[in-house]
Amino acid sequence: MAGEDGLKFGAIGARAVHICVDAQRLFAEETDWHTPWLGRILPKLESLCAAHAERTVFTRFVPPRRAEEGTGTWRRYYERWQSMTVDALGPGMVDLLPELARFTPPAKVVDKCVYSPWMAPELQNLLQDEGIDTLVVTGGETDVCVLATVMGAVDRSYRVIVACDGVCSSADPTYDAMMFLYQSRFGTQIETAPVAEILDAWPG
Repeated sequence: MAGEDGLKFGAIGARAVHICVDAQRLFAEETDWHTPWLGRILPKLESLCAAHAERTVFTRFVPPRRAEEGTGTWRRYYERWQSMTVDALGPGMVDLLPELARFTPPAKVVDKCVYSPWMAPELQNLLQDEGIDTLVVTGGETDVCVLATVMGAVDRSYRVIVACDGVCSSADPTYDAMMFLYQSRFGTQIETAPVAEILDAWPG
């Protein structure tokens, strides 16, 4: 599979957390933002959550209730995607997939209204309080919210491991491009490895 670069920097220590990005109904179901590959990677997400539920943090992308609540380019964005506002979707569509929601608690949930989970302090504070130094990243999309999560983590000096068969995009070419980018431009700061290798290297 494209993107299997491996854990170049050794085993995963006890101060690691699994960040599962935006594995929500609004992306899995038949909406204008449907991401077909999310259902296909779901068993990989479940296996990581099952092994490390107490070390899992889910992010949720929460759109505004209506386009007029957006500011700047986000207002223009939601004028384009009126169908993806909370009033149009219904509030239940921002929920995690049921297969993953069962892990909360002990897994935690951090909400965000933009691509990056780092714009508000909640995630960083949570990780700092627990002395976390390593993030294992799964979810969608590889070239949007996963990218924002990964680059923010690099900037904050975390060891970053992208589960190459635990992330997805709406299009294969952008998935492949991001894996190439992670490996070729950020190879000393980002590792890409399949879930099976991650689980083997991360004691329960």
